Amino acid sequence: MEDEPMSAEESLNLIAQQDRRTRRELGGGPARMLAAWALAWIVGWGFTYVTTRPGVGVPGWVAGGIVVPVLFLGAVAYSAYTSIRTGRGIRGPSRTVGAMYGYGWALGSIGLMVVDIRITGFQALSTDQVSLLWTGTWLLLTGVMYLAGGMVWQDKLMYGLGAWMIVSAALSVLVGYPANFLVLTVCGGGGFLLGAIVYFVREKTGR
Repeated sequence: MEDEPMSAEESLNLIAQQDRRTRRELGGGPARMLAAWALAWIVGWGFTYVTTRPGVGVPGWVAGGIVVPVLFLGAVAYSAYTSIRTGRGIRGPSRTVGAMYGYGWALGSIGLMVVDIRITGFQALSTDQVSLLWTGTWLLLTGVMYLAGGMVWQDKLMYGLGAWMIVSAALSVLVGYPANFLVLTVCGGGGFLLGAIVYFVREKTGR
């Protein structure tokens, strides 16, 4: 008696399990990338928040023009390096899904940057409102992409992290400037850090 073909759900589960196993074996699990982003968010946005406090002699452009871009570019470079290194050992549907997800990040980031730059260019918003626009929309994009990743790879932790980021995006706008930077530091960076710790434990325990 021939085996019955797998359902679409069973196929997705199998792909997700194989992908997680391969990434653990190659040392390219999500823990390290999330840790890199946690560092960038906690240090970058935390420093930005500090520069907004009274009595601090560091100008805001140092944070927004140097510290945050350098940290984020470093996190992007490390994530790209890790993804490429891991992708060498993955074939078939898992590799295709991973590539499409990466392209989704790139397209979403470029599109959002164009939108935010265009809206800012109208000069209809105050400096504080521009800050809320950029930080809120980028945190929202991050949440949506993690939601999508969680659905694709059947990863409840990734899905939960995405939901947390979306809630944090709304909160960052509600609290206003400059507390939005504190939300990005604690909720955004803290979310990445917690996710990194959980994934690291999973890798070590083989779950």
